[in-house]
Order: sequence, then structure tokens, then C-alpha cells
Amino acid sequence: MKNWFARLFGSTAYPEADRPGASTVTSQRAPEPASHAAIDIDLAFHRWLAGPVSHTGDTRDTLILDELARLARDPQAAAELVPRVPAVIPQLLRSLREEGMSATELARQVAQDVTLVAEVIREVNSPWYRPTAPVRTIEGALMLLGQNGLRMLLARVAFRPVISAQTGRLARQAAPQLWRQSEKCALAASLAAPSYGADAFEACLAGLTRNVGLVVALRLIDQVDAAGRLPQSRSFAHALHDTARTLSARIATEWELPPMVGAAIMQSGQPGGPPLAQALRTGERLATMRVLLDANVEGTQDAVDRLVPEERRLFEKLNEAED
Repeated sequence: MKNWFARLFGSTAYPEADRPGASTVTSQRAPEPASHAAIDIDLAFHRWLAGPVSHTGDTRDTLILDELARLARDPQAAAELVPRVPAVIPQLLRSLREEGMSATELARQVAQDVTLVAEVIREVNSPWYRPTAPVRTIEGALMLLGQNGLRMLLARVAFRPVISAQTGRLARQAAPQLWRQSEKCALAASLAAPSYGADAFEACLAGLTRNVGLVVALRLIDQVDAAGRLPQSRSFAHALHDTARTLSARIATEWELPPMVGAAIMQSGQPGGPPLAQALRTGERLATMRVLLDANVEGTQDAVDRLVPEERRLFEKLNEAED
């Protein structure tokens, strides 16, 4: 899996003007946002993921964090804990990098995978693209998506089983929420990227990869605790997510994603940093607020109300993109 990511995704910039509803922000560097509210968004997200089965913590907390730290030092072993992507995806991404590839040939390759056909048709008929009439053929879908749109779609298809196909009580319970947050993070980061002077497609990849380390962490917790209980203490939550961030960054390197992707994941946990890290940090925060607000988590609306106008505009895009 690791080699084709580097060859196929590459680091080609995504022309923002090609995407329906693209951002029109022209500034090269958006201002670093201030702290948004009394609610600790990351802690609220952690406790929301925990669901009804959780505990306040015990000696297993240290065991979990120590094992995650070990996996962070051995990203190849960690990467083996998540599923591989469908075989047709690398072939399609390779084709997208070839000059002169016809829409007919692309359509033929997409049609080889019935799941991918369904994903493409569903995508182009979503509120995000707003077709004037329902699109029912692969040829029509690809005409609307364009090659850049198809790259973004294929990236999501590639990562969905990595995040959502999980076993174990906790990982299985959290998988739908994690995937929803990952999709929104990828979208928000890619839309925010131009205002920071970052590459939109790399921002999309960073957003999709960001939760891979957390998936590994949840699978580890299921192994340590058969009941799948996620400790809820503030100290554990922040330590877990910090370590999961490091793990995600190192798995991105192991998979040979564009180098800036892993670096952005690692650096997005701190203020400042390179443009891609800032775009990812914005995407993370807005995506997390979106899923928490939709889940009616107390205090989230106050955080949303404190968003600056440009952030609020991006936040509303996440709502528009709902199926």
C-alpha cells in the first residue's frame, strides 16, 4: 500500500477554481484564530466518542499510552492494524496522472468496481455539486467531477475502509463518527488551504489521514479492555490524541504520502507552523465543531458563535455538503 500513495497521489496542486463552490479567499495567510470558547472541543469530542461505556481511568491508561508510543516508533506494525484500500483505486489514480487519458477509459476503469460506481454516482448527485438533473451514468459523473474532483473522491474512497471497517466494540462504535469527522476535516482543510497558501489536495489527504492513528488507538483499547471502555479524564484524552497525532503522521510517512502531509499532521497540534499545518488545524477544529453541533453536544454552539466570518463561511460549507 505504501508505495503507490507517493506515486499516485503526488503533490500536484488542486486548482481551486475547478471545484464547485470553491473558496474565493485571496489572502495568502489567514490570521491564526484565537481560543474559541470555554468548551474544550478536543475533550468534548473524545468524550462523545466514548459513548455510554466509559470509565474514569486506572492503571491500564498508562499501558495504553505506552503501547501507543511503542507503535509510534514502529509505524509499519501500526499500519498493519488498519485495512488496505480497494485494488482498483491505485490503478485509477495512476491513470489520472497519465496525460491523454480519455474520459471513456476512466469510465471503463471506474466501472470495474461496483462499489466505486455507487460512490461516484452518489457524490455527483449530492447537494455539494447540485446537478441540474440527476446524473445516472459514469460518463456523466466524470464530466461533472472532472479529473481533480475524481482525485478527491478517490482519496475518500481509499480511506473510508481504513477508518470505518473496524472490529472491537469501541472501534466499531466510534468508526462512523470518526469517518464523518475525517470527511469534514478533509473538506474544510482543502477549502481553507488557498487562504494559507497551501496545496488543497495535500490538505485533503492530511484531513483524511489525521484519524488513522486514533483508529489504531481505539483498536488497541479494545484489546486491553474487552468491554471497550474509553477513559474520559482530561489528562488521558489529551495524551491519547497527542500520541495518536504522532502515530498518524508516522503512518503517513510509512505509506509514503507526500512528505508535507505527515509534517502537517505532526505540526497541526501547535500554533503557527507551515501553511499546510495551519489549514489542517482549521479543518480539524471546524469539522469537530460540526459533528459535535450536529450531535447537540453542550457548549458547541457557543464555540461556533465565536468563529470569525471566514471560518463561519467554511463551517456552513460543511453543513451544505451533508448528504
